[in-house]
Amino acid sequence: MLIGEYRHTIDDKNRLSLPAKFRQEMGKKVVITPGLDSCLFIFTMKEWEKISGHLSVSENSILQADNRKFNRYLLGGAVEVDVDAVGRMLVPEFLRERAKLETKVVFIGVRDRVEIWDEAAWQAYSAEISRNADALAEKLGSAGIM
Repeated sequence: MLIGEYRHTIDDKNRLSLPAKFRQEMGKKVVITPGLDSCLFIFTMKEWEKISGHLSVSENSILQADNRKFNRYLLGGAVEVDVDAVGRMLVPEFLRERAKLETKVVFIGVRDRVEIWDEAAWQAYSAEISRNADALAEKLGSAGIM
């Protein structure tokens, strides 16, 4: 399971070092794709197969505009990336720009994926979530999720 929060810096060759805690589980090749809430998602190849399969086999997926749009967003922006022997990976410029990644980033483990956030964006988002955690838990509890 991918969990935890880790801070890293994009090096002068635009590489990021995948946190050691994630390396073994993620493997030597990952998929990086535009995420939601201004971050990037990183999936293992196995998890990516599941996700992309669910997106493309949903009933009438090419007939429904929202499905087509989301598939274009997630699948069209996805890139397979090699992770080198010391855990570094090159995040394509168009994805760094999309997530507004500057020099300092935060990796967030979210069970089946890792998210990459610009450090300042993560701090703002995290503070907002912290302020509303009780209300979110109440809402999830009312919906029978927790």
